[in-house]
Amino acid sequence: MSLRSVTAAEATADTACFDQVIDVRSPAEFAEDHLPGAVNWPVLDNDERRQVGTLYKQVSPLQARKVGAAIVARRIAEHLDAFVADKPREWQPLVYCWRGGQRSGTLAWFLGQVGFRTAQLQGGYKAFRAVVRDELDTLPARLPQLHVLFGRTGSGKTRLLHALAAQGAQTLDLEGLAGHRGSVLGAWPGTAQPSQKRFDTLCWQALRGLDPQRPVFVEGESRKIGALRVPEALIRQLREHGHCIHVELDEAARVQLLLQDYGHFAADAEGFCRLLDGLVELRGRDVVKAWQAQARNGRWAEVFGALMRQHYDPLYERSYRSGYQRLAQATQLRLGDAGASSLQAAARHLLGTAVDRATM
Repeated sequence: MSLRSVTAAEATADTACFDQVIDVRSPAEFAEDHLPGAVNWPVLDNDERRQVGTLYKQVSPLQARKVGAAIVARRIAEHLDAFVADKPREWQPLVYCWRGGQRSGTLAWFLGQVGFRTAQLQGGYKAFRAVVRDELDTLPARLPQLHVLFGRTGSGKTRLLHALAAQGAQTLDLEGLAGHRGSVLGAWPGTAQPSQKRFDTLCWQALRGLDPQRPVFVEGESRKIGALRVPEALIRQLREHGHCIHVELDEAARVQLLLQDYGHFAADAEGFCRLLDGLVELRGRDVVKAWQAQARNGRWAEVFGALMRQHYDPLYERSYRSGYQRLAQATQLRLGDAGASSLQAAARHLLGTAVDRATM
């Protein structure tokens, strides 16, 4: 048998040394979060895990283990047939479950018996989660060259961030990781946000991949993006040390950009109106009713213009200008429009300026 144990710190330091990372937890556990690059070989499915857990609590641990062992043995046989037959002798997997106990230990034992040099993660996902939490507290401080894009809703910040990435700049797309545009209307159509744990892992993975010797561009965010909390140490680093870039676009162009980004609401005016109900406390029932009437009548340019002037712009002034310490010294960047050529030119300019700033 070839079986070894590795710590979460060792596993996350160099996952490339494993040919495959195998998560044996249930599909629901895997969906909530998992190690980067992991594949799911559940030894108990969602219902079976609940069944075994109920037996453990209501009958006895012995009865739960009897039932669980039979299910796990059959499931591992299925996995061996489906996934292992073509693996070479040199194949080296890393196996983990919730705490690094019985579920992962059983599969790791079988793989070791076959002859593979198999590693089991000490402490399982729980230990990995502790590494993520700890490093989210320390990684942001290692990024001294943060360039934070600001601007009113519809000013093209996200498109500019993407244009910067296309020019080879380092970017941190928090809204992309969160699956949300960050406003009351910001949910991506047909896409649920990840869990908080999954978002944390995605942020950790992205931060780990950044070179601290190069500039990093990121949008200025509030503490929450949709339902998800941005790591506190990252928010603190952005607010206290980020070099601010204020992106400006005239109102007509902003409305046109919003019509593009939120065009899916044209087919779901009632869904749009339900979301606006969440603004009644802030803006008042009569104001919200007026916006809803415009939407129901298909007057989308009018409603987005009104939302900008009456809701988003005042909100921007209060939240961002009070939270980011260096916003008063921001670099001003005015876009003629939000077209591809303008964004590319702006991205080249910002990237060159950031490099110059780093060498000063």
